[in-house]
This record gives sequence, structure tokens and C-alpha cells, in this order.
Amino acid sequence: MTVSYTLKVAEARFGGFSSLLLRWRGSIYKLLYKEFLLFIALYALLSIIYRLLLTQEQRHVYAQVARYCNRSADLIPLSFVLGFYVTLVVNRWWAQYTSIPLPDQLMCVISASVHGVDQRGRLLRRTLIRYANLASVLVLRSVSTRVLKRFPTMEHVVDAGFMSQEERKKFESLKSDFNKYWIPCVWFTNLAAQARRDGRIRDDIALCLLLEELNKYRAKCSMLFHYDWISIPLVYTQVVTIAVYSFFALSLVGRQFVEPEAGRAKPQEPLEPGQEAASTMGDLDMYVPLTTLLQFFFYAGWLKVAEQIINPFGEDDDDFETNQLIDRNLQVSLLSVDDMYQNLPPAEKDLYWDEDSAQPPYTVATAAEALRPSFLGSTFNLRMSDDPEQSVQVEASPGSARPLPATQTPLLGRFLAAGAPSPAISLRTFGRVRGTPWNPHVLRLRAEESGDPEAADRIEEASVRSEDEAGEP
Repeated sequence: MTVSYTLKVAEARFGGFSSLLLRWRGSIYKLLYKEFLLFIALYALLSIIYRLLLTQEQRHVYAQVARYCNRSADLIPLSFVLGFYVTLVVNRWWAQYTSIPLPDQLMCVISASVHGVDQRGRLLRRTLIRYANLASVLVLRSVSTRVLKRFPTMEHVVDAGFMSQEERKKFESLKSDFNKYWIPCVWFTNLAAQARRDGRIRDDIALCLLLEELNKYRAKCSMLFHYDWISIPLVYTQVVTIAVYSFFALSLVGRQFVEPEAGRAKPQEPLEPGQEAASTMGDLDMYVPLTTLLQFFFYAGWLKVAEQIINPFGEDDDDFETNQLIDRNLQVSLLSVDDMYQNLPPAEKDLYWDEDSAQPPYTVATAAEALRPSFLGSTFNLRMSDDPEQSVQVEASPGSARPLPATQTPLLGRFLAAGAPSPAISLRTFGRVRGTPWNPHVLRLRAEESGDPEAADRIEEASVRSEDEAGEP
């Protein structure tokens, strides 16, 4: 059964996630404790052998091997490989859940499209939705061990009411080497076409809508089957598993406490007696390697998470509740197309019929929420400048004869005068009298179009003179 703790984390509070650490069912402790105890036992065995059974020369050789293993373990890109793999598995896990076929949309279309309050109309609606549920049961039998244990044979499917004996004979008479979960969908389409010919479905638009919803339902069944067929490439799973196991195999040896390397901590200058003793002291002898155990807990636990959710149709604590989904889908769909067909409550005026603005009441626990102003957009809280010149509308076209107002940056506006122009204005035009902007290129173009070469020469001379004046200090 799926472990749900949503209510426990509905509010962020002190120690909110800490309360989840004491759970056993569905926890990482239940998933990892066997491998964790095995790692501790192997580490303790190697430590006892090194401390009690080896000679001094053997210890020296073991220490060299341990340092080599410790350096080699750091060369394995475990975080990158494992992190990318777990991300891929989690995305695939959620995609498989969204591919589980649910009859909610289809049953609403059947209830609205297939008419008739008589026995024939009721039979059509119930048979159509039963065919849809039968297709989901057949595909779930193919991918879920829980459903297969519940319906090990087609006789169990018949006894459960998803299929009649005649339908079973028809189903088994169709020979195919492939999975036949799609057969009830074909029965659905043929029955819907017959209902259209009989007038139970009143127009082709309703029939088209019904078949579109069926195709969406069938596509989810097909996607679920193909997720079970096409797995994550085996080579990737093997690479990740070998990386994790080899890392901790090297850690078993490399993280052992060994004697310091000879001459490594020898002082270069004579020191005080207390300082010399501290400098020649080796690493702290930790009988219990806390950091190594935490590292095993995180990395091996990460791999276990991927192992658990790579196929969510098993019988783990967090696998999908497929049997409950089958029960829910059948009950809700039959209720929708049968008992609820044309069974409507009387239409009445609502409580806010004569009111201009509907305002549902609040309880005392939620009354404070009514005092909060509604959100109108982030720019509604923007403070605008009080300067009226900033709100003047101007034409932004290049040929506009209307002068643009002098702009001012907010930071330099504290140091410059109120009418000082922005530094964004070029130095050539700084201090020029406001008016039509000086643009020698536009004036030269107009003079050439008018056919007056002397005017073009005068404009060229004025342009050169202006550039020379601008270049003077």
C-alpha cells in the first residue's frame, strides 16, 4: 500500500521532516538495513584482521594498499552517474503513473452521448464502459504482479464480471502472437457505431467525441504496456550498480585506520616538546567510521530508491495500488453511466441570485484571509515618479519634429540639477538648444534629392565644423 504523508507536511514548521524519520514502513531503513549491516560487518572484520592478526611488515603493506584504495575511490564520479540515473528513473516513474488509464472522461461522454432510459439504452451504456474497464484490466494483468495474482487466468476475469462467457470465447478464438488488450476497444467502437445507427447516439459529432475519448484511453493502455516492454537500457543500470559497489568495496579497505606513513609528519625544524608530539601524531583512530557509514547510507540509499521505483507495478511499499484503482474505476464508471443517467437534482436559484458580488462566508479560523487585498499584478505596487514631465506622451518616430524632454537617471538626479539631462545623451548634443535634432545625414539626403549640390556642400562643411568643435577640450 502506498505510504502517504501529505498531511504531515501540509505546513512548514520546526522539525516538520524530522517527525518522518521515525517511520519504518516505506522508509530507507527498511529498504537498506540488510546491506548496511553487511557493510558494517565486513568493515569490522577487516579492522580486526589488521589490528590483531597481521605482523608489523604485513601492516605496512596493508597500509600502502589502503592508501591506494582511498585515492582510487575518489576517482569514481559517483555523484554524477548516480544522480543522473536516479533523475531519469524518477521521471519515468511519474510518467508511468500518468499513463494509468482512468475512465472519468470517457464515462462522462458516454453518459451525455448514449441516450435511452429503457433497458436497451442502459445495456449499451454499461456495456461500453465495461469494455473500457476490461481493456485496463487486461493491460494491468500484463504489467502488475498484484493484478496478475488477483486475476491469474481469464476465468477469474469472467468471474469478476469484467467479461462474459461468450465474450471470453470470442476473445480466445482470435489468434494473435501479441498481447490482446486492445480487443475490448474494438468491441467498443463497433458497439458505438451500432448505437449511432440505432439512433441512440443522435449525431456524428457525439460519436466522434466518444471515439476520441476512447482513443485517448486506449493510448494510455498502450503507453503503459510499452513502458513495461521498453526498460531503461540495461547497460546504464549495470554501470551505476558497478560504480556504487566498486566505490564501497574500495572504501572498505581504503577507509580503515592504518599507521601513518613513515616520514610524512617529520618536522623540518626543532619545535617545542608539546608541538613536536602533536606534529608526529597520525590521524584519529576512529573505531566506528561515521563519515564512511553516512556516505554508504546516502549513496547506497540513493541506488535503493532507484531500484524500488524503476518498476512501480510490483509489491513494494510505495508501488502503485493497481487493484484499488481497478475497484475504483469500475464502481465510479458504472455509477456514472447508469444510476446517474438523467438523475438530476432540481434546478434552483443559488444563494447569490440577487446579489451583485458573490462572497462566500468564512469561518473564524479563516476570517483573517478575507482581509488580505486581492493580487492585481506585481506592477500595481510600483512607485511612479511625481515629475509630470515623466508622464508626457511623445512620438518615438525618428522624423518627429517634436523635441524629446530631457531625461534624468534616478541615481545621478540627486547630484545634478532638476533640469540636467541624462548622461545617456551624447556629448555632441549636450548643451544644444532644444529643438529639431541636428542630423546632417538627413539634411544632406534632402539636399541631394532636391538637386542642389551647393547646399549639400554647405551641409558637409557645417558637419565637419561641428565635429571639430565637439572635439575641442
